[in-house]
Amino acid sequence: MRNKKPQNLHKFSFWGLIVTLGIVYGDIGTSPLYVMKAILGANENFDSAYILGSISCIIWTLTIQTTIKYVLITLRADNKGEGGILALYALLRKNKKKYIYLLAIFGAATLIADGIITPAITVLSAVEGLKGINADTPVILIALLIISVLFFIQQFGTNVIGKSFGPLMVIWFGMLGVLGIMSISDYWPVLKAFNPYYAIHLLINYPNWFLILGAVFLCTTGAEALYSDLGHCGIKNIRISWIYVKLTLILNYLGQGAWILSNSEHITNKVNPFYSIMPQSFLIFGIVMATIAAVIASQALISGSFTIFSEAMSLNFWPRQKIKYPTVIKGQLYIPFVNTSLFVLCSAMILFFRTSSNMEAAYGLSITITMLMTTLLLNFYIKQDKKRRIYILPFLMLFFVLESLFFIANLFKFTHGGWVTLLLAGVLSLIMYIWYNARKIKNRQMQFLKIENYYNIISDIKNDISIPKYSTNLIYLSKANYRTDIESKIIYSIINKQPKRADYYWILHLDYVDEPTTLEYKFDTLISETLYRIDLKIGFQVQPLINVYFRQIINNLSDNGEFDITSNYPSLKKHNIPGDFRFIIIHRIYNHIQSLKFKEDTIMNLYNIIKRIEIHDSKAYGLDTSNVLVETVPLINRTNSSTEITRIY
Repeated sequence: MRNKKPQNLHKFSFWGLIVTLGIVYGDIGTSPLYVMKAILGANENFDSAYILGSISCIIWTLTIQTTIKYVLITLRADNKGEGGILALYALLRKNKKKYIYLLAIFGAATLIADGIITPAITVLSAVEGLKGINADTPVILIALLIISVLFFIQQFGTNVIGKSFGPLMVIWFGMLGVLGIMSISDYWPVLKAFNPYYAIHLLINYPNWFLILGAVFLCTTGAEALYSDLGHCGIKNIRISWIYVKLTLILNYLGQGAWILSNSEHITNKVNPFYSIMPQSFLIFGIVMATIAAVIASQALISGSFTIFSEAMSLNFWPRQKIKYPTVIKGQLYIPFVNTSLFVLCSAMILFFRTSSNMEAAYGLSITITMLMTTLLLNFYIKQDKKRRIYILPFLMLFFVLESLFFIANLFKFTHGGWVTLLLAGVLSLIMYIWYNARKIKNRQMQFLKIENYYNIISDIKNDISIPKYSTNLIYLSKANYRTDIESKIIYSIINKQPKRADYYWILHLDYVDEPTTLEYKFDTLISETLYRIDLKIGFQVQPLINVYFRQIINNLSDNGEFDITSNYPSLKKHNIPGDFRFIIIHRIYNHIQSLKFKEDTIMNLYNIIKRIEIHDSKAYGLDTSNVLVETVPLINRTNSSTEITRIY
């Protein structure tokens, strides 16, 4: 059985370009709201060389970092059309370098952590424009209200409002470009910023270059989204639409710079040039559009977070959570636990920092780590292609040096609030590290037996009418990779724990593969009309709805005449009633008396704590409406105790 891939927007088309603008560019498209304000805040005593140099840094950062690295190079590192740091890691899981998973963990954790502050800073920056109309506007309250509504509607799906995102972002970017052109005419020399000399001159002659680079970096924080959204939009739509986006962004930055240089004697570092370049009569519309763009950017980041956590669950980086599908749109899912957590943390960011200026000091530090991790993973990926690596590896070295400079520059934000996002990233990384390694420890403790040695016993149990029938169909979820093997715990459950007589025994093995959307199965008969094995291959973006898939497989086998689904109870068989199915999940638990090394013991104890946020296996596999039995067994049978009991007479 192979899945039919849903129709999506991968193909290049005019509508694909429009939708791409609404999905991909929300974060980077709202950066003009705060980048130039942050640059002014980095140097109170600015002059024309400072402004020209800063804008030149922006232009060349968007060119080198965003255009060359992400749009031209990174987008080519796709996993069956899917992008993002975890999709890239899935391509490298079989690499002999054991530490590669750490790069994926740090990259994903820092991406999520910086994504938490992004909705807060974009919404707050947009709403702060109202202070230009009324200084007493309750900005924080309005921002919290917008954030609350945004997270509340996630549970219903966003396909209705999502259809308008693309056209609205077309208007938004058009507005950025037009406003920029209007302001450039006030100071044409600002066009000198295209010359990289001014960027180099700035970094060499200004002692606080690190503060400047930290502010400049904010213009490219959404670049990682270009890669993450590859699977939604396709490489051609992203590349072509980026031309329009980049043009309007640069025009707006130039316009803000021209306004600053032509009004330098009246400007303070508290002024936001973005709103200042707007005619007073246009201000209300500009604020409304900025707020809409901020909401679209936030929506994209929330949806992206759901995707990242979903992939992390499939890659064994995160505890399984309840996932809902509010619409039939491809890739649209809703994770209640993640949504609630993001809402609480975003609200906390607004209440903690209170102004977008304070957030600017913290924003961007974590995402530099994500970009560095992506560069390192790209290095391993490109090394696999001996023909291309001689051309591209030098570019990757350039990006590594550039991103290292940005990271050093952003480190100065640590004491100004950057520690908040790093703390979040650290907690997320720790959870992922513990979860991943605990699963490896559990897998190492498994004992496998040759299943053929138990064929006769299983057949005899089936035919032993003195044993009460447990079920018509008895299904065990197995971790044995080979059809010849079976976990000792499953054999113990069938034979020893309580002899379980059934008409048919099923061994169901889930194999999570590196391709994103794979969904197929292989069927083997181990004992004719008694014991069967199904290997279900699932891509890392496919949800393991075992109940749904298993019923599809049974119906498929029945239609092919390979299995009779009818119950074997005579009274039910007479009326062609389907047989009953019972799933058994064996849950291996660890306790402190079992023997492991100190590091492994610590990981397993922390794993037991983290496991409390995981949903029950029956829900994770979509079995919560089925007949399911969970049997608990010790992870390790041996203990460190050497004490022997003495018999007395």
